[in-house]
Amino acid sequence: MAVKITDICINCGACIDECPVEAIVDDEDNPTGEEIYYVYPDKCVECVGYHDTPACAEACPTEGCIVWDECKEGQTCKDDRGEPGTPVIE
Repeated sequence: MAVKITDICINCGACIDECPVEAIVDDEDNPTGEEIYYVYPDKCVECVGYHDTPACAEACPTEGCIVWDECKEGQTCKDDRGEPGTPVIE
């Protein structure tokens, strides 16, 4: 997974419309059953080729809600990404 939405998500929907690859689903479609929005790890490209920073984090009104996660082999990940668990935008 490239970015992850944490449990401080307020389910506002700002991130969904900003994702250029439709990797984010709302709480009703979250496969984990949690009542927060979810980023599909196999779809997220950290906006590489689309934006300078992940658009979901730029749009999110909740500070620290969207964090970096582990970049797994075969995934598109930014070269200058932060450590897993740190906010994408501070």
